[in-house]
Amino acid sequence: MPLESPQKPRGRPRKAASPEETSAQVVYRAPALDKGLDILELLATQPQGLTRAQIVKDMARSPNEIYRMLERLVARQYVTRSASGDRYALSLKLFAMAHAHPPLNRLVNQALPVMDDFARRAEQSCHMGVYDRGNVLIAAQINSPRGWSFSVQRGARVGLLDTASGHMLLAYADADSRQRMLAEHQPLDGEVPITVDGLVHLLDAIAQQGYVERHSAQSFGVVDISFPVLGPDNTALASLTCPYIRRIDRHVGPDLAAVRACLREASVALSFAHHPHLAVAASPA
Repeated sequence: MPLESPQKPRGRPRKAASPEETSAQVVYRAPALDKGLDILELLATQPQGLTRAQIVKDMARSPNEIYRMLERLVARQYVTRSASGDRYALSLKLFAMAHAHPPLNRLVNQALPVMDDFARRAEQSCHMGVYDRGNVLIAAQINSPRGWSFSVQRGARVGLLDTASGHMLLAYADADSRQRMLAEHQPLDGEVPITVDGLVHLLDAIAQQGYVERHSAQSFGVVDISFPVLGPDNTALASLTCPYIRRIDRHVGPDLAAVRACLREASVALSFAHHPHLAVAASPA
């Protein structure tokens, strides 16, 4: 069976609570907080924002309580209001807060000089992905200094099950973490489905090879190369990925094998754990 789930409605239905959760909710109810979080989670799925009427309809709440909550979220700068005043969208405040989280901030700060060095040597762009709420968050990104490259924007969320970054994070996750990641996964727009058996076979092959190199499932003409950034326990803290594009003009830049070698060196420089696949020259798949 494909792992891709059917398209869900825009609203966010609540999952059934466990007895422990139900008991805690009786004692620690916070309706206003729940209401505000529900609005933020709803708007997070709508890049173009929603009108107040749409929010009221999706949340099945009264217009007055939604109005009061939206006004507070706008005042605290978690939500922005359009110039015409009829549409609400998430601001960048949550994004900034997430990137101020010390562990991620330290990882990004350490990665950027290494990624910049890779981009100079390889003449390609690269990005670093971390697991985030069922998919992959692009936490850092560097463009090619040559000006000719394909890139994924920092802050973008990409699929866990159909990207090189997602497959790398899953392949180098321990069994419990992998199970949790798959359980939390929600398909993104355009996601390419994969069967359970197909995914298991693919992840085993990646773990054995130590890297990903294959044609992109999202963009024609792009070859995705990805290596893990390993933590002390040999699981992936992040994935380091290059969307390689080959120039066909008279400029002769690093070829695919050279770019792969540069990316492997970058992943070794950022990794805390020794891994045999990262320490030796990798061969094409």
